[in-house]
Amino acid sequence: MRKEVAQFIVNDRPYEVIVESHMTLLDVLRDQLGLTGTKCGCNVGECGACTVLIDGKPTLSCLTLALAARDRNIETIEGLARGSKLHPVQKAFVDKGAVQCGFCTPGMVLSAKAFLAENPSPTRDEVKEALKGNLCRCTGYVKIVDAVLAAAETLRAGGD
Repeated sequence: MRKEVAQFIVNDRPYEVIVESHMTLLDVLRDQLGLTGTKCGCNVGECGACTVLIDGKPTLSCLTLALAARDRNIETIEGLARGSKLHPVQKAFVDKGAVQCGFCTPGMVLSAKAFLAENPSPTRDEVKEALKGNLCRCTGYVKIVDAVLAAAETLRAGGD
């Protein structure tokens, strides 16, 4: 396997790691950077548990070759909170009881964050459509959708 040194910008921090050409971004985040908030669910791009933001866009890290993400701005769930202050989407998930087992939560939260940046005043149906690539095996999604709508309201009011 071909190996090379690659630079990554993850959660506003630069990293330099040795990667093999076949490695996914998920591999690098979890195994080399220790950022285990990004989950490996299905490893075939069906569940959304591995969702991260690359340049602000939701991306399935299990399907993204690590070398394709070098020198780009990658945000994981670990980068959302500022110290002990949760991002409004994270806080809404907690407040609305949208976190159950928590396995899908990082991907859901990051997908919701990106969606709300594009659509700050969504309808319930728009939230459902935006999150359709993120599967949750614990809920009927009602509390998740409620949390995204609550976060939208907080963000519109200037909350951060």
